[in-house]
This record gives sequence, C-alpha cells and structure tokens, in this order.
Amino acid sequence: MAEVKDPFWAVVESFGVDQVFVLPEWVKKSISEKKEPISAPEGIVAGMAFLENQLLSCQECKLAETRKNVVFGTGNPESGILVVGDNPGTTEDETGKSFTGEAGLLFDKILGSVDLNREKLFITDMVKCHSINNRVPSASETASCSKFLEQQIAIMNPGIIIALGAVVARTLLNTKTGIGLLREGFHSYKDIPVLVTYHPSALLRSPALKRPVWEDMKKLRAFLETARLPRESGE
Repeated sequence: MAEVKDPFWAVVESFGVDQVFVLPEWVKKSISEKKEPISAPEGIVAGMAFLENQLLSCQECKLAETRKNVVFGTGNPESGILVVGDNPGTTEDETGKSFTGEAGLLFDKILGSVDLNREKLFITDMVKCHSINNRVPSASETASCSKFLEQQIAIMNPGIIIALGAVVARTLLNTKTGIGLLREGFHSYKDIPVLVTYHPSALLRSPALKRPVWEDMKKLRAFLETARLPRESGE
C-alpha cells in the first residue's frame, strides 16, 4: 500500500531551490553592513562554555527549586544562526538538551526542508529551566533569565535570530503585536534581523499551521543565501 505523505512535506518537495523570496531593502542593508563577529571562533566557543558554567549554578528564580537540568542550548554557536524557543519541556528538563521532545523531532524535519540541521545553528530557550506542568514562565522568571539570552546573543553575534512563538517574539521585540502580524516581515533586535514563526508545538496542536511555517521557511532560505549563512569556521 502506497505511503500517504503529509501534505506539508509534499508541498516542501514540490518547491525547487530556484525559488526566490525578495528580502526587504533594510534587511539587505543590514546584511551588507553586518560587523564581523565580536571574537574569533575560539572565543565564541570559550565564551559560551564559560556562560553555561555560570548558568548551571543559577538560583535567581523559583524554577531552580524544581528543575532537573538547566537547558543552556545545543548546536553550533559559530554558525551565525540562533533559534530561540520559549522554555524547556519535560523531556528537555530530563535530558538537559534543547528540543528533544516531540516538537523537537518535528522541528528537525522543518529544518531539513531548508537544508539545515542542528550542526548548522544554535538553538536555545528564552527561559532555561522547566516549569511544572509546562506553564508559561512568569514575567519575573523571564526577566531573571533574560540576561543569559542577551549574553548568548552578544557572544554569538548571530546573523539572524529565529523567534519561535508569540511569547518569544513579543519579548525579544518588546511588542504586544500578535504573531500573525509579526510573521509578515523581518524585524530587528539590536540590529540583528529577526524572523518570527510558529513554535513547533503549535503545529502539533494545529496542523493547519504547517503551511504558514513553510512560507516562513522560504523567507529564511532566501535570507540565508543572501547572508551567506551558516558561517564557515573562521569567518
């Protein structure tokens, strides 16, 4: 019996690599004027390792009392591509690794649709500790953890940030605008282009969101080609 393909992935296969998404002029300008990374690749790795070591002993909010592991992030911090989720789930809390649950498996497929994998980007969460019953972290918990994300961004100096979900997008961009509108174009965080899309967990709840996420991935692919990302070692 022939396998029935998910319509989303059928759509992915139907698009050729010659498709072009026209980037806004300010994004092109940002790419062309982008400064060199703030440190050599060795400095990026060492800086992230130092920050992770600091974070492992963090006790700045009540989430520290119930977590099993701090989830610092995984992937290649030298890549220039930073993906930011909201906060770790139960599986992530147990493993200490970002996006290892069902949503993470789906995200790997989404990345594959634009020739990306975890070795070509760095993925982290806005809040680094799991919250019981997967509740949305409080404003104070988010504020306590925000400095660590800010330091990760400063160390990486990424060429693009991909914000997964409304909570992350609104926090990074300091806005109350809904995710539907935020998806319509690129934004900026400290002169770094930001692309907003739905969190993979939202796709698990609402499969109809797969089509708009694919539209976002086309924007991402066009951007990466223009910006020459991911970075090669030594760039």
